[in-house]
Amino acid sequence: MADKPERETAFARQVGAKETRKLRAQRKVTRTVWSGLGMMGLVGWSVSVPTLLGAALGVWLDNRYPANHSWMLTLLLTGLGIGCLNAWHWIAKEDNEIRREHEDDGSGGDD
Repeated sequence: MADKPERETAFARQVGAKETRKLRAQRKVTRTVWSGLGMMGLVGWSVSVPTLLGAALGVWLDNRYPANHSWMLTLLLTGLGIGCLNAWHWIAKEDNEIRREHEDDGSGGDD
């Protein structure tokens, strides 16, 4: 029976940590469904814009300076690579922010 206060204290700490997490989540309303859709849109645009710009520049170069290789295909793939790196950057940044918030909460992700 001597460990009953210890269990209550541990339980109180756990409840307090969950309450703190929920209050912080209520204050930070940016993580909504719309922000998730916005992030997906950002990732999509960060891939598609460099890809399309590379293809357009490649078509222009193919018309102006014909060569043995296709500028359009080369620059399309280059733009795709740059776009994928750009998307990876945004996703890694968001992931780091989420991990930092979990560390600040002092939680291991248990809800």
